[in-house]
Amino acid sequence: MLPKWLRRTPLAWRQLLKEKTRLLVALAGIGFADMLIFVQLGLLDSLFDSATKSHQNLQADLVLINPQFQTLFYVKNFPKERLLQTLSYDGVASVRSLYVDTAQWRSPETLLSRGILVWGIDPANPAFDFPEVNSHLDQLKQLNQILFDRASRPEYGPIADLLQQGTLTAQVNDQTVQTIGLFTLGASFGADGNIITSDSTFLKLFPQRQPNQINVGLIQLQPGVDPQTVQAELQAGLPNDVNVLTPEEFAQIEINYWESGGIGFIFGLGVVVGFIVGIVIVYQILYSDVSDHLPEYATLKAMGYSDRYLLTVLMQEALLLAALGFIPGFLLSIGLYQITYMATLLPIAMKLERAAFVLLLTIIMCSVSGAIAMRKLQSADPADVF
Repeated sequence: MLPKWLRRTPLAWRQLLKEKTRLLVALAGIGFADMLIFVQLGLLDSLFDSATKSHQNLQADLVLINPQFQTLFYVKNFPKERLLQTLSYDGVASVRSLYVDTAQWRSPETLLSRGILVWGIDPANPAFDFPEVNSHLDQLKQLNQILFDRASRPEYGPIADLLQQGTLTAQVNDQTVQTIGLFTLGASFGADGNIITSDSTFLKLFPQRQPNQINVGLIQLQPGVDPQTVQAELQAGLPNDVNVLTPEEFAQIEINYWESGGIGFIFGLGVVVGFIVGIVIVYQILYSDVSDHLPEYATLKAMGYSDRYLLTVLMQEALLLAALGFIPGFLLSIGLYQITYMATLLPIAMKLERAAFVLLLTIIMCSVSGAIAMRKLQSADPADVF
């Protein structure tokens, strides 16, 4: 047998259906608010995902960085000697160094210059776990050889198509380089494109950089060794000009940088605005519904129905609006995600946990609106009718 509150649902449903135009307006408003929240959360997630995708592909159990590190897109140096010192600690198996800097890429098609992120690795001990990179390590050992990120913005030119015709010549920091292959990393809010080259070529492209000053140190531990134990030993034993982090902590610093910046704040503000817009829209619909049917509610009170029953009907209307309004907002957001990805190449897509979170926000949004509209319903007095 159905609970009482489920048996009352048809009354709430009929109340909504009585004014079909008003119902459609309400669903459109809730769908718009949900779509706004979805888009802002999607962009916020894509900000974090794109900023930390390189972190996730590094081959390391521990990471060595400058204590002033905030983001890989404006990374500070530290002495390579510190990385080599870690080899004397128990549990450390091997180390890798990584150089990072921004260069000017000159498109071979348009001859226009554009900033691009350059990653310098040791071909004999690569820092990234990219199969496409590992298959070109022997070629990268030669000077002026690079790999281009196929997921970079199209403004760099049709590099993948041109590469099919043979080795591609381009200009990086006014120096000629040969593009010998492709890999996939992706654009981000900090960099529109990426190239990977050897540490020797990197230092040639950036003559002001010193070989003994690296940007990131990657530490590989022996099997079975506890990373936290080695991390504590390294942090205690090394000078204070370096920090020792786990890969997760390393990525979290990047997330904190973008989250605390203007972009993260704007996206977060968009979520709040969408939530408030939804509350206002649902409140207006429920308030109008209660006002139009106030005599009917007063009649029900005169027949013996309690305020609690009437308030339950109103809350059911709010929850029905939440469920029905979520559907168009969800579907429209999937389409907007696809359009955004095609326009920006940022990693934005619908996620189950995000959909569940927005549905929960929608339910809360409509419940708050229903709670505010209850004040009008409680004023329904049979004496006003009879």
